[in-house]
Amino acid sequence: MVIKVFVATSSGSVAIRKKQQEVVGFLEANKIDFKELDIAGDEDNRKWMRENVPGEKKPQNGIPLPPQIFNEEQYCGDFDSFFSAKEENIIYSFLGLAPPPGSKVKKSPEEASSLPNGDVVGEAQGTREGTEKAEESGENEAQKEDNEDAGNLAESQEKNEEEAETATEETKEVTEEGAEGEGEEEEAEQGEEEEPGEEEEDS
Repeated sequence: MVIKVFVATSSGSVAIRKKQQEVVGFLEANKIDFKELDIAGDEDNRKWMRENVPGEKKPQNGIPLPPQIFNEEQYCGDFDSFFSAKEENIIYSFLGLAPPPGSKVKKSPEEASSLPNGDVVGEAQGTREGTEKAEESGENEAQKEDNEDAGNLAESQEKNEEEAETATEETKEVTEEGAEGEGEEEEAEQGEEEEPGEEEEDS
């Protein structure tokens, strides 16, 4: 795969020339193979570039300005996209290339998540483990709270039983006192009935 950079070597715009030089200089410095295609002196290059830049990437007048970057037939982006990718250190993903061995260049989120041993996957696993540990600790705390609640319930039940026993004893005492009082009243009534009989015997 060859990176194609469409430029206008005879452009009268200083801004365009600076952007072209920045793109070409970066690719050369990083030893990325590319092919520089001039649209100023080659009508076919100009026509191909304009036809293959996506509609949403074209300016309002419909004529895309160089530099425009392609990976073979696939559109990569314009200078602004290139600059953003360079700042975010994902230039190889932007160009559709695999980073060189030992490179610290970041992978795009899609690439990183799809790799089995990617850093992002490792981070996700670490996060998952941390979440599981947190859930376990939460369950342990919940069990402790349940045990404490069970202990409190047991204590409250014991208190209720003690109160019930005390109330039963008090009821028994009241009942016994009532029975004794009734017995005394009956004896007194019997004594009153016997007194008239004794008076008749004296007469």
